[in-house]
Amino acid sequence: MSSRLNPYISFADNARQAMEFYQGVFGGTLNLSTFGEFGAPDAPEANLIMHGMLETPSGYTLMGADTPPGMEHKPGENIAVSLSGDDGDELRGYWAKLTDGGTVSVPLEKQMWGDEFGMCTDKFGIGWMVNIGAPQA
Repeated sequence: MSSRLNPYISFADNARQAMEFYQGVFGGTLNLSTFGEFGAPDAPEANLIMHGMLETPSGYTLMGADTPPGMEHKPGENIAVSLSGDDGDELRGYWAKLTDGGTVSVPLEKQMWGDEFGMCTDKFGIGWMVNIGAPQA
């Protein structure tokens, strides 16, 4: 397996719902493991997600988990996820799903550098940037 770079998002207690939402946006295979499956079956957090990974048909990988007890959760403060490419239809579809229930801070439209670009925060407080470049020859 080669190295890969992907975002890892921490959630308060809704990682399962968030990761299922992202699967609905991007498709793919979602694997979720709970704290209970890894040695804490009777703990209050047993049903929370210790590790989740979504692998999509487009080659995206998104990981996430619920914040373990005792750790501080600061949603969206130090993460933004960037989606970029030249398949406008695909990226506009993701944009439409990500903005549903979220907030648009920069509308997805042509920018001064020539690409379509937009920024939003989804309904889980995660910031997203979408950049649609011209198709490569």
